[in-house]
Amino acid sequence: MSSSVSVRVPGTTSNLGPGFDSLGLALRLFNRVSARRLPRRGVTITSPISDEARGPATQMLTEAAQAFFRAARKPAFGCEIAIDGDVPLARGLGSSVTARLGCVAALNRLTGEPLDQDGLFQLVTRLEGHPDNAAPALFGGFTASTMIKGEARAIRFPVSPRARFVTLIPNFEVSTPMARTLVPQQFSKADTVHNLTRVALITAAFASGKLEALRGCFDDRIHQPYREQLIPQLSRVIRAGEKAGAIGGWLSGSGSTIVCLTLQEPEAVAAAMHRVLPDSTLHLLTADATGLKNL
Repeated sequence: MSSSVSVRVPGTTSNLGPGFDSLGLALRLFNRVSARRLPRRGVTITSPISDEARGPATQMLTEAAQAFFRAARKPAFGCEIAIDGDVPLARGLGSSVTARLGCVAALNRLTGEPLDQDGLFQLVTRLEGHPDNAAPALFGGFTASTMIKGEARAIRFPVSPRARFVTLIPNFEVSTPMARTLVPQQFSKADTVHNLTRVALITAAFASGKLEALRGCFDDRIHQPYREQLIPQLSRVIRAGEKAGAIGGWLSGSGSTIVCLTLQEPEAVAAAMHRVLPDSTLHLLTADATGLKNL
């Protein structure tokens, strides 16, 4: 067994508008996670992150490592975890799942791979609390996922390379716990039906490859209207992207990133979105088909 390994994990965009906690998609924006055995106990992080973020990150990865050793029924050992790449923290692009999945996948390799792919999926879903980011990060492509009787379940579909995901990352963070507190506990029948029908169409469109059918499907009534107070430019950015030719757009995860899907002229869509929110970074991305990858 190796003493040091590395894996690559894609960033993700989740919800895709109405698919709250269920729909996700892997993007070609990656973090690399390396793990090395240490002679002492505990987890040490060597990532280039701020001192403010280091404490919570250490706690998150320590919990992930402890959960792995329990699930794999392996004796715990100390490890050094290094994370670097292009997935930004607290922007709704799955930075936490890249860290958690990267950590447990690296430890899995260090211990002879006692967990299979589904074992990794179940473990990371428990750590994340829901599977919408865990599924695409692990499997790649577009995924529809949920919990059935305490077990995570997901179905993956490939995404056409024609699909371009214009990803606008504002220069401010959004706290996922804070964003979740803004979502109501109950919804009207009309809003529930509105979202359910659109989730069905989104899933069918990705499954069939008929991406033109997605136009008008990303309109959400469950979480985006309530989270918009954290990203006041959200609706205007999406409208600008659509006017420039995008099929539609959504708040990525709990934000602050905004994504527009287009099949043509991604540069024009990006420019239109950026004019509304210039204090941001843009990426013109395609979907990642691989998911977790050993390096």
